[in-house]
Amino acid sequence: MRIALFAADKVGLEVARFFGSSKEPLASLVIDARDPKGMNKDIIEASGIRRKDHIFTSDELADSKVVEKLRLLSLDLGLLAWWPYILREPILSITRLGFLSFHPSLLPYCRGKDPNFWAIVEEKPFGVTIHWVSEGIDAGDIAFQAEIPITWEDTGETLYKKAQQRIIELFIENYPRIKSGDIPRIPQSDADATFHRRSELDPASQIDLDKTYTARQLLNLLRARTFPPYPGCWFEADGHRYQIRVSIEKISSETDADG
Repeated sequence: MRIALFAADKVGLEVARFFGSSKEPLASLVIDARDPKGMNKDIIEASGIRRKDHIFTSDELADSKVVEKLRLLSLDLGLLAWWPYILREPILSITRLGFLSFHPSLLPYCRGKDPNFWAIVEEKPFGVTIHWVSEGIDAGDIAFQAEIPITWEDTGETLYKKAQQRIIELFIENYPRIKSGDIPRIPQSDADATFHRRSELDPASQIDLDKTYTARQLLNLLRARTFPPYPGCWFEADGHRYQIRVSIEKISSETDADG
């Protein structure tokens, strides 16, 4: 199986490390040109790829010469490990089987951006999904999934970190099937699908001081946006904007209370 890994962030690094340490050779590596967390050097080193002409950056993918170089590598499959960009043609056609993308939600719930926030706010099931890439955003057939239960102690931050860890595990658990080409294609239920854009996050995080919320709704909203150092929920009063974060800690169980 000739695989191209599109790697970014912690998940991309760990998947690259899997290939490098397990002696599973990658045919090509593509990294995020922005490199916001400074991980590209580590990703390249961990991947085990030594041929520099098989390593590309995201900003090169619009170059027809680069597309042709990738096509000439006779790739079977592409893996988008925490890849922050939407792929379009002709890149989608450079592999024989297609692309698998790592998404931090239990699809079809929470397609799009910030699923760790929306799963809490909308009380949707949460988890991670490795799915086939299609023209629709996060709408392709499901290959592998794992559910992550949400507890009252969870925040947007804890769900994000749990998703990163679990999707790495999910990939490694199922790599033998991926390598053999035995990859499921389970259609998503569009009737159950939810979708959000990044532009929705800040407006949804506003607390209206004159609005009525249930305690559950308010606590869910506050903890869903608790992810320092990123902004929290906010409200405006007296010409000022205020930010709120919250911490919930379990101090006893029902059995303790009954005793």
